[in-house]
Amino acid sequence: MTNPKIYLSSPDVSQLEEDALVRAFRSGWIAPLGPEVNAFEEELAQYCGREHAVALSSGTAALHLGLLTMGIGPGDLVLTSSMTFAATTNAISYTGATPVFVDCDETGNMSVELLRNALETLKAEGKEVKAVVPVDLLGKVVDHEGIAEVCTEYDVPVFSDAAESLGAVRNGKPAPSFGVAAAVSFNGNKIMTTSGGGALLTDDKEFADHVRYLATQARQPVVHYEHTDIGFNYRMSNILAAMGRAQLSRLDVMMEKRRQNRLFYRSLFEGVAGVSMFGEPSGVDGGDTHDNFWLTSVIVDVESASFTSEDLRLALLEENIEARPLWKPMHLQPIYQHHRAFVDGCGERLFQTGISLPSGSALTDDEKQRISDAIKRFLAVHSGS
Repeated sequence: MTNPKIYLSSPDVSQLEEDALVRAFRSGWIAPLGPEVNAFEEELAQYCGREHAVALSSGTAALHLGLLTMGIGPGDLVLTSSMTFAATTNAISYTGATPVFVDCDETGNMSVELLRNALETLKAEGKEVKAVVPVDLLGKVVDHEGIAEVCTEYDVPVFSDAAESLGAVRNGKPAPSFGVAAAVSFNGNKIMTTSGGGALLTDDKEFADHVRYLATQARQPVVHYEHTDIGFNYRMSNILAAMGRAQLSRLDVMMEKRRQNRLFYRSLFEGVAGVSMFGEPSGVDGGDTHDNFWLTSVIVDVESASFTSEDLRLALLEENIEARPLWKPMHLQPIYQHHRAFVDGCGERLFQTGISLPSGSALTDDEKQRISDAIKRFLAVHSGS
């Protein structure tokens, strides 16, 4: 009999979430919006160090509406991270704007040096960049201080994609507190979930109000249905917001479990030639800068190790354990490879050598034992012992 599959990042839900869903259901607020949405937005804004939060149907919706609210439209240039999931770039494309890709540095996050080079080059060509959208990779916050310095110099606003980094902190500031606005995701595999869902965070009330307006079909405040703009059906439901409130109350506990997973893997790979923890020692020893431990990944140096990251992934797959390569950079994706990119090969190298391992806070001791046994068997074979 095959062992049950161990997933990369399964939802972590408890009786608290079930009780919250029942509470919302029994309240009668089954239709979209309601008191749970209002409360969730207040609690989320406070947690993220922002004045306003807008609960939406996905993190992608938050990116899309944030860009529209910034005035991004057809023909505009938007610089964004190449080392990321497609949602960021897709949202830029939804507006009709043109994404321009910037490669990462060794952290996996946008290279400040390449960003400066991109802005300088495009300016010299007489091209205006309307926004920069850096992405926090796998829960690690980008160098916002460096990015802000460059973007201030070129007078370009920053819209932070913090979809993967809720709970992370940089220099004492929550990940979604950077930029004119930030987007977060509550997809099922994220650090916390509302099943589906996301939110936009900002300190600008007019910005938040405009996002709410667009997210509710751009309906004018009159008794009949009046529309002067194209809107979207992007708001979060009251029932899912109730689940979000429960998850948010448990977020710090769930992060600590993922931190323990990070330490578990660090111990497993300690002393293994050619294998390094991706992002270490970020967050392990505390301090005012740490990631949220969403995914733990390792980098396998093919010149020093006796195996590749793909060898390890396939071995785990045989044991019904999910593992995945790091993101394939956007400038290598067939749909976007014709777009302009400022790269130096770092993202491609991480894609070829990096692998993310099961990291969810719902991992059981038995599952971790299975993972440990599988990796130890693999290492024994590939070390020749």
